[in-house]
Parts: sequence; structure tokens; C-alpha cells
Amino acid sequence: MSTLAPARYPTLRRVADPRRMRSYDVVLLAAVGLLCLIGALLVWSATRSQLAASGGNPQTYLAKHVLNTGLGAVLLFLAARVDARLLRLIGPVLYLASVIGLLAVFVIGSTINGAHAWIVIGGGFEIQPAEFAKLGLIAAIAVLFGQRSANRPAGSPPAARELLIALLLAMVPLGLIMLQPDLGSALVVSAATFGVLISAGVRARWLIGLLLLAALAAVLAVKAGVLAEYQLARFAAFTNPNRDPQGVAYNINQAHIAIAHGGWFGQGLFHGAQTRGAFVPEQQTDFVYSVAGEELGFVGSAAIIGLFAVILWRGLRIAMATTDTSRYVAAGIVCWIGFQTFQNIGMNLGLTPVTGLPLPFVSYGGSSMFAQGLAIGLLQAIHRRSFSAQ
Repeated sequence: MSTLAPARYPTLRRVADPRRMRSYDVVLLAAVGLLCLIGALLVWSATRSQLAASGGNPQTYLAKHVLNTGLGAVLLFLAARVDARLLRLIGPVLYLASVIGLLAVFVIGSTINGAHAWIVIGGGFEIQPAEFAKLGLIAAIAVLFGQRSANRPAGSPPAARELLIALLLAMVPLGLIMLQPDLGSALVVSAATFGVLISAGVRARWLIGLLLLAALAAVLAVKAGVLAEYQLARFAAFTNPNRDPQGVAYNINQAHIAIAHGGWFGQGLFHGAQTRGAFVPEQQTDFVYSVAGEELGFVGSAAIIGLFAVILWRGLRIAMATTDTSRYVAAGIVCWIGFQTFQNIGMNLGLTPVTGLPLPFVSYGGSSMFAQGLAIGLLQAIHRRSFSAQ
């Protein structure tokens, strides 16, 4: 029987090419995939009992979450196929598209959980443009510094004019997000921007000055009434959880009880008393980590943190292996995912105030999953470019 000659079947040869497979960061993909799998189980556990008790389909949220994860995976692999050299063209497009989306919220948007931040598209699906603005701003500032670096002596830091332009670029989406108001997304955007500035080599004294300026702006925002009442109440509950235990501090206290019940090894998946009783509001989104704490225990919830550590490690490796625009994009994405993970887990543990941020790759939510899929895809595109240059 004759054998198939590779030359006659180039498609099969490309698929089987081991070098082609090594161009992807498989460790990064594996960590993201495991988090998505764990997230699907936790979302299912957080919603099945309540849906069944109300006469609904216990698999409703699971089905939607799996669909969101699948679409996010498609966006990931599409973004991974982008030539990283095209980032200087893609960056401005992403930025403009995200700003248009943020503006559209004020025209056709809806208010959910106190924030006018969503565009309802029907069928139970909503889009949150602020999630995509995180990536759009990272790409835009990275392109700015990447293009200007070619006109500077090697190793010299960005000039004051470049920093000013970068801050102006950041102020547009940041201001629109604060008008919604969505404090959590604003904090993530700020952290991601700061990460790009550090990776671009902005002078330390300017970075310190920006931190002091941000602290002053936060105080003025509180004094001027920029923050909504419920956001101020969340900060008050953070400083004193016993101040309103049946009101604004209810979520925090119930999440603490759920995590405390978990012990070392948890009560078992689908067997958490707090989770099955639906005592923790928004447990499939903001407080999904409390499900892990109760049902998977300290060991399981620590493993989730370990997977995030792997993602950040691989992202930093990708950033260090490249230069200019690609490095800045990778650094910004790492800061975005790292800060949002810290903030979400921190508010579940009572270490940070509640800001309404989902846990990346784990919480239920389409917009966050899509934006994070694109982000990981761009990291893979940057890695593939670095690999091909070796």
C-alpha cells in the first residue's frame, strides 16, 4: 500500500510540523485552559441550585458560560495568528473602536448593578465596552512609545512630551469609564497604563509624581462627589464590615463565611452550604472565588492563584524576549490581568474594597472573556514572532 508523500499534502505537513506547534506558548495556553475549566465548574455550582429552586434550567448559566468561553477561544486563536509587526497599525484601530464603544454606552447603554456600562444586544447577552477599552488603551500607548523609541538614542527614556501624549490618550477612556461610573475598570485601566509606562522606561521621578497625582485625584473625586453613593458605601464597608452587615457589607461577610467553611480541602464541588443556599450575591461573577474557597478549600483556591502566577510568569517571559511595541503590549496585558486578579481575590478575602471586577478566565461574563481571549492571543502572536526570529 502506498504512503502519502508530504509534498503532495502540504496542509497535513504544516499541521504536523513540530516547530509550528512550538511557536505557541503551550504552558500559557494550558494555564488559561485550566482556569476556564475550573471557572465553568464554579459558575455551574454557583447557579444550579438557585435556578432549580426557581423552576429554571440548572444548566442555563453553564451553557452560556461555555459558549462565552468557546467564543473567547476563537478570538484567542484569531489574535494569535496576527503578525506582531502589525501592532502599530492595529493599536490605533483598537483604541478608536474602544472609545466609540464607550461613547455608545451613553446613547444606547443600560444600567446594571448601578453602572451605566452595558449595551444589551438581546438574547440575554450584554457587551461591556470598558473591557475592550483596557486592551485598546494598552495597544495605543504601546504603539506611541514604540514609534517614538526609534527617534531616541538607544536606552534613553521617553521624553516629557511622549509621556504627556500617553496620559492624554489614557484620560479619554478613563474619563468615560468614570462617568458610567465603573471604578473597578478605571483602576484596571490605570494599572495597565502604569505597566506600559514602566516597561517603556519612563523616569522614576515621573512615575512617583503620577502616583502622588493619582492619590490627590482620588481624594478630590471623593470630595467632589464623583463617586456614586453605593461606591462610597463599599469603601465604608471595607474599613468596617460590621457597619451595615445586612446591607452593603452583606456580600463581603457571606463570602468570608463561605471561604471559612472550606477549610483545607473544601466541602466538595457542588456541596458548599453557602453556595447551594445562594447566600452570596453575584457569586457567579464578582464572588466566584468564594465558591472555590468553600468547595475546593485552601488547597484548591491556592491552586487557582498558582495558575494565575503561571500566566503572569509566561507573560513576563514573552515581554522580556521582545522589544519596543510588542514588549509594551505584553507588559500592559500582564499588569492588567495581574491587577484585576489581585483586586478580585482581594475583595473576596477582605483585603481590598469591592469594585465589581470579575476574576479573569473564571467569572461568568462574555465581554471579559472575549477581551481576555484577545489579550492572550496577542501574547501568543508576540511569542510566535519572537520564536520565528530565533
